[in-house]
Amino acid sequence: MSNWVQVKGIVKKGYGVASGKSGNPRFPQGTIEIQKPFFSELGVKLDQYFSGTINLSISPHEYEIINAKYTCKNLQWLPDNPAEDFSFFDCRIRRDTGEVLDGLIYYPHPETKPEHFQSADILEIITTYVNDLKYGDELILEVDSQQINIY
Repeated sequence: MSNWVQVKGIVKKGYGVASGKSGNPRFPQGTIEIQKPFFSELGVKLDQYFSGTINLSISPHEYEIINAKYTCKNLQWLPDNPAEDFSFFDCRIRRDTGEVLDGLIYYPHPETKPEHFQSADILEIITTYVNDLKYGDELILEVDSQQINIY
C-alpha cells in the first residue's frame, strides 16, 4: 500500500484499564478482553492481538481522523454503562530492532467516553504482545494516510 506515512512516537504510561493493569475491580481482565467478543460480532477480529494498548505519544504531532477501517457505533459492552462508539485504523509499528508489527489504532470516541481522556498526541495501538517494550521507548508508527492524518 502506498498510502503509509511514518511518524516517531514515544511509549507512554496509560491508565492501565485496557489491559487490566490498573487494578480496577470492574475490569480485572481489562476492557479490551471484555470488548473483544462485541467487536468480533461486528466484524472486528482482535483475537490475534494482546488485550491491551500501547499508548504512543506522537508529540509535537497530532492526528485527525479521515476514514476509519472499522467503526462500531452505539456499542453496549457493559450493561450498566452508556453505549460507546469505537473506531479502528490500520497501523504498523517499527522497532529499532528491525521488528515490524501489524496492528490497529484503537479509538474510543471521546464524545461517548468521558472518562479516560487521552491527550491529542496519544494514539492507542493494539498489536501482538511486545515482551521487552518499556515506557520511553521510541517506535516508528506507520498509518494509512487515507484513514488518519498526522500533522
